[in-house]
Amino acid sequence: MSDAEAQEEEREALLSIYDGDSAFKQLNATTYQYKYGEDNDHQSFLLEISWSTNYPTENPIINMNTFYNKHIVQEVKDKIVKHIEFEAEQWLGSAMTYTLFQSVQENLPELLIDQPIAITRLEPSTSNLNVPVVIKSEIGKKPKQQLTKSQKKKLWNRSDGKSENPRGWNWVDIVKHLSQIGFKDNQES
Repeated sequence: MSDAEAQEEEREALLSIYDGDSAFKQLNATTYQYKYGEDNDHQSFLLEISWSTNYPTENPIINMNTFYNKHIVQEVKDKIVKHIEFEAEQWLGSAMTYTLFQSVQENLPELLIDQPIAITRLEPSTSNLNVPVVIKSEIGKKPKQQLTKSQKKKLWNRSDGKSENPRGWNWVDIVKHLSQIGFKDNQES
């Protein structure tokens, strides 16, 4: 069987296996993605596997440098790629994309052991190197604002103590507003 025929058979098998699976995505005839984990999780990532013209007699191309993976530490990305390359060597000559996706799923805890749970971002330091800084806040949650006692009292009075503003609290008093700006004569000469 030629490589093109093997690819066509594997493509059909992948589409039938992952039919309805929202984590699986086919970008084109030779590129497939699978998302591990949930959105907004620091340990979720997207694995992209592409086939060359000689696939499956040669290893597929593994891409972990998608925009979705910007939060994944490079060390973890390298570990995942190395794991997939090791697995792919064992399956040369046969359909392996499904097997590679499943192998990552089965070994997920070991592969993500070095991935921090908190948000990390690069901050410039005094030298030319960027230093990773771990921020101990959760995604989507704003830090609590500290209010003084008088600010809390004003907030309480403004909202009737129910955290709801009374109807019309921000309405403009039209008569007062017009009396302050005066009457403007719009007669044309």
